Amino acid sequence: MPHVAVVTDTTANLPREMTAQLDLTVVPLYVIFGPDRTERESDITDYKAFFEELRGAESLPSTSQPSIGDFMGAYEPLLAEGLEIVSIHISSGLSGTCHSAAQAAEQLARDGKGGERIRVVDSSTVAGALGLVVLGASAAARSGATGEEVEARAHATRAELKMWFAVDTLEFFKRSGRIGAASAWIGSTLRIKPILTVERELTPVERVRTSSRAFERLVDYARQRHESGADAWAAQHIFAGEQAHRLVERCCEVFGCEPVFVSEIGPVVGTHTGPGVLGVGSIPSRMLE
Repeated sequence: MPHVAVVTDTTANLPREMTAQLDLTVVPLYVIFGPDRTERESDITDYKAFFEELRGAESLPSTSQPSIGDFMGAYEPLLAEGLEIVSIHISSGLSGTCHSAAQAAEQLARDGKGGERIRVVDSSTVAGALGLVVLGASAAARSGATGEEVEARAHATRAELKMWFAVDTLEFFKRSGRIGAASAWIGSTLRIKPILTVERELTPVERVRTSSRAFERLVDYARQRHESGADAWAAQHIFAGEQAHRLVERCCEVFGCEPVFVSEIGPVVGTHTGPGVLGVGSIPSRMLE
């Protein structure tokens, strides 16, 4: 039996069947549509309706981290079982989620409920990249590792990770105010197809002129990862199922193996990116052993 529980949040967008199989605890972030409507990301299941609403909205929804109470509610049953916890979350450069998790751990420690057994890990990334870090930590936990060792695996996996996202437009980033270092690209045109990564904050990689070129660049990046020996790969998309299917087909040829997972990125990240995002990234297979 594992001695360590791995906790993450919904911005990892791991497939639900995978989180259930691995017994991962997933704490939801929130989408705030206005003063009278706030929804947990985990409760928004009709992505088509969500992104159609997003396209037509005069002002974008906002997003929010889980509360301290949300984390306490997730942690307490695990601590009551005598488990250590490694809690791995969206980059602190994008969200206050890690801060809420750390505050919950401190409160549980003060209450004598074992909060000192919680280790909060800032992944410095999001989406599928966060998911791969979580899977690395989960593999260590299932092998019987200690909390310290599971935390170390999370950091080691993050150090070996690369993931890129091709974005259809910078419009939603601009409207949401989350443009980060890519703001330098706004001045000339919104018609470019940016390729981005997340290194604590949104980080621009390159810009191309067409969707087809952006697609081929993702395949090129996948090829680079294969050549470097990082063959445990994942693909994600936002409301771009057909393109994602083609990307998975191409990447299966590149890597010579099936993906660790393929999933659709949810409303919290999608609020800031808009639809039409494709992503691919990988880690060395040994991180999942």
